[in-house]
Amino acid sequence: MTQSTGTLYIVSAPSGAGKTSLVTALIDADRQIRVSVSHTTRAMRPGEVNGVNYHFVERAEFLRMIEQGDFLEQAEVFGNLYGTSQSSLQEVLDAGYDLILEIDWQGAEQVRNLMPDALSIFILPPSQEALRQRLNGRGQDSDEIIEGRMREAVSEMSHYGAYDYIVVNDDFDVALDDLKAIFRANRLTQAHQQRRHQALLAQLLG
Repeated sequence: MTQSTGTLYIVSAPSGAGKTSLVTALIDADRQIRVSVSHTTRAMRPGEVNGVNYHFVERAEFLRMIEQGDFLEQAEVFGNLYGTSQSSLQEVLDAGYDLILEIDWQGAEQVRNLMPDALSIFILPPSQEALRQRLNGRGQDSDEIIEGRMREAVSEMSHYGAYDYIVVNDDFDVALDDLKAIFRANRLTQAHQQRRHQALLAQLLG
């Protein structure tokens, strides 16, 4: 059996769709999947671990990586720089792991342009009413804040058509099974199986 290069998966969803919980459960269930760790210039917060939550780097190092063209996508938020390193992604993929990149539709567009072999999954809520309930959380936010979040969510969801797969998170277990099915089916494609079973195929056809 020969190790096969992993696949990059872009996973997007509006806030409140349950993406983080689904991805966490998927990682726990499948040891061949990893989640991409972004680079950032912001300070490490209590409880965070370098290389787990983020790759924490100095601004000069981040700017050097920009100059070298290492970032698939990057953004500045409240004065801090965030980016996805192509070399870091490739290292994980070359080790044979599938890799999940959790990112919004704009970042997904940038990544697809640079890594067209990436597969993309969009997670949707079952209805606007369900999404509103999830965004409302404990009911401590004002109606104005909730409406603003809903507008952002609808805007994000309008880009679902650019994705390869759609998963509707109505029943959590069903949505998780759907995600597992996407990863498993992709590993069974002819191209993946040919790389993985080179010795077997040579024996069978020899």
